[in-house]
Amino acid sequence: MIRFAGDSGDGMQLTGSQLTATSALMGNDIATFPDFPSEIRAPAGTLPGVSGFQVHIGRSEIRTAGDRPDVLVAMNPAALKVCLPDMAPGTTILVNSDEFTAQNLKRAKWETNPLEDKTLSEYRVVKVGLTSLTVGSLDAIEGINKAGKERCKNFFALGMVYWLFDRPLEPTLEWLQAKFKKKPILIEANTRVLKAGYFYADTVELFTHVQRIPAATHMEPGEYRQVSGNQALAYGLVAASMKCGVPLFYGSYPITPASDILHALANLKEFGVMTFQAEDEIAGAGVAVGAAYSGCIGVTGTSGPGICLKSEMMGLAVMTELPLVVINVQRGGPSTGLPTKTEQADLLQAFYGRNGESPVVVLAPSTPTDCFDIGYEAVRLATRFMTPVIILSDGYLANGAEPWRIPEEKDLPEIEVRYAEASEEFQPYSRDEHLARPWVKLGTPGLEHRIGGLEKALGTGDVNMQPENHEQMVALRAEKIANVAREIPPLEVTGADKGDLLVLGWGSTFGSIRMAVERWNRTESKKIGCAHLRHLNPFPSNLGAVLERFERVLVPELNLGQLELLIRGRFGGDVKGLHKVQGRPFTIAELEDAFRVELEGLEGGRS
Repeated sequence: MIRFAGDSGDGMQLTGSQLTATSALMGNDIATFPDFPSEIRAPAGTLPGVSGFQVHIGRSEIRTAGDRPDVLVAMNPAALKVCLPDMAPGTTILVNSDEFTAQNLKRAKWETNPLEDKTLSEYRVVKVGLTSLTVGSLDAIEGINKAGKERCKNFFALGMVYWLFDRPLEPTLEWLQAKFKKKPILIEANTRVLKAGYFYADTVELFTHVQRIPAATHMEPGEYRQVSGNQALAYGLVAASMKCGVPLFYGSYPITPASDILHALANLKEFGVMTFQAEDEIAGAGVAVGAAYSGCIGVTGTSGPGICLKSEMMGLAVMTELPLVVINVQRGGPSTGLPTKTEQADLLQAFYGRNGESPVVVLAPSTPTDCFDIGYEAVRLATRFMTPVIILSDGYLANGAEPWRIPEEKDLPEIEVRYAEASEEFQPYSRDEHLARPWVKLGTPGLEHRIGGLEKALGTGDVNMQPENHEQMVALRAEKIANVAREIPPLEVTGADKGDLLVLGWGSTFGSIRMAVERWNRTESKKIGCAHLRHLNPFPSNLGAVLERFERVLVPELNLGQLELLIRGRFGGDVKGLHKVQGRPFTIAELEDAFRVELEGLEGGRS
């Protein structure tokens, strides 16, 4: 596990991304955790301005970016201050010693210089003057001022890390050629610095040995690429559109961390994708509802407070029974909160955050690559049941990356879309075996009908304010969503199939929970089980039976207990929550400690 940390302008995200891409090309399994400030540009050298990128590289299956880095590259005193609590004794810390000036130490709130006192005595500290070495390696290049040369220091650090972990330079050198093909001077500068860092680490023998990471052996044969959660969501939506032959329309307003979905889809016009950057969140949802009404797959995406603004349009899609997909890339709240930090606190809003009885399908991806499958599944369910579907991703999944095996088209589930055809018997609110109403392609002769947010009469779709009709329609819409449970797979349990403790999660907690449970069951005599919900509304049909097989259920969430509340209210039983709202995912150690407490509590209760 390697973490790069520095100021926002130090290129930590770029540096980490290059290490990730290179490792993926070498056949390693990877997981990443980009972590950057919420402010657009915090003051340089301050604690709030620290930007980090952690990547976990290995030969076995990796599900998280890891608890504690084995190597920290700290570009300044602030980065060291922020990251030091995460470092275990004996790990390696590579610091840019040029930046440990009196002024920078003061900005980072160091009382003394940690490179000169005993603060770092438990670690293997490698002091390198990255800034001066970078500038020195570029002495022969004209046309770049000193400040421009200093900005290349992240590639000097990257070259050193490449030597330490036996990574080839060629993928990054090729990337530089493509990235800066119109600016040859930048290609030359960064190439020189990358090589200088690599050969410096080799020449001065700062590290005792190269740490080689063999290629992963657990991956299925196939074509792979590195993908982030936002990219995977975009690809899943497009794959579903191509599979069913229905055009995809994405209406959205830029907002962190959902904006990359719009960026990705905007680059896929050759697949018939239409994108629209709206003036606000309401308009983004409104045009998506209009697209669904016209016969397209209507999708809108947002994060955090944007979902509140879209609630009226989601209610309209419920009333008009149109296949609208709403993506919520959750982030820390309330209000603008922590825009770049992860959280799972919008679950209850997805269930109930609209006026009236307004049920929708709710899905949640579990990994960055699972975002592809969830995007595809959302389109399948939305078009089959003529209903809005909410996808609850989050910042950890959206920005995280891992290797993705590109599926074959023939292996993707079928998505059957049937548009209504003109007939004398046509009724816009008649229902099929799924209780779905017909989908009318806009402009089809003979299928004109009333539409809007007022309550509909069963069958005809005329405006109807009768009490009995309203109750019947409310019940039908709820029953339609409940019937979705017939179309989703049963909940699977790994580890112990029954016993004292079941760990039940949803969304991005998957990796931490699964690795913690696997590690626990390898080392402890009392085994526990775990299950993970990807379909949240409705729940899998066997969820109640699964819960009954365990004495106690522990629900880890990045909120104050929202799924815990739903499970307890629906099924009862001994349900406990484990809550974390720090803008960061669970560590494996935190979960193992919680398992121990819960099992000891059960033993104490029995005695």
